[in-house]
Amino acid sequence: MIVSFAHFRRPLHVMAAAVAAMALSGEPAFAQSAPTPELEAAVQAVQRADQADADQYAPEPLAAARQTLAQAQAAHAARDKKKALDFAQRAAVEADLARARSQEAVALAEVAQRQAEIADLQRQIGGEDKR
Repeated sequence: MIVSFAHFRRPLHVMAAAVAAMALSGEPAFAQSAPTPELEAAVQAVQRADQADADQYAPEPLAAARQTLAQAQAAHAARDKKKALDFAQRAAVEADLARARSQEAVALAEVAQRQAEIADLQRQIGGEDKR
């Protein structure tokens, strides 16, 4: 049996009008609202912490930032603006902490390396004086 458009309960022009109305509306019915500036800032803060190798040097605060960011995104999706704002701000702070700790660890490692180089050069200079 071949099914034709005549078997639809609603006339075709009604369904076409509904599809056209959805297409012309500014936002699809299934789309979420745009992220808030605070949520975007939190996402960027986590990205900056990732770029600073916080996974290696500050894994705990980075994990906390990621978890809090996920909570902020979930609250935003649930349209709970207050919780989304609170979680987003906390995630940004935790990500900034992770980035700062990572940068500190890298700087301390560089200082230790320079101190070792200085000590090695001083030993070389001291050895030359004895010759």
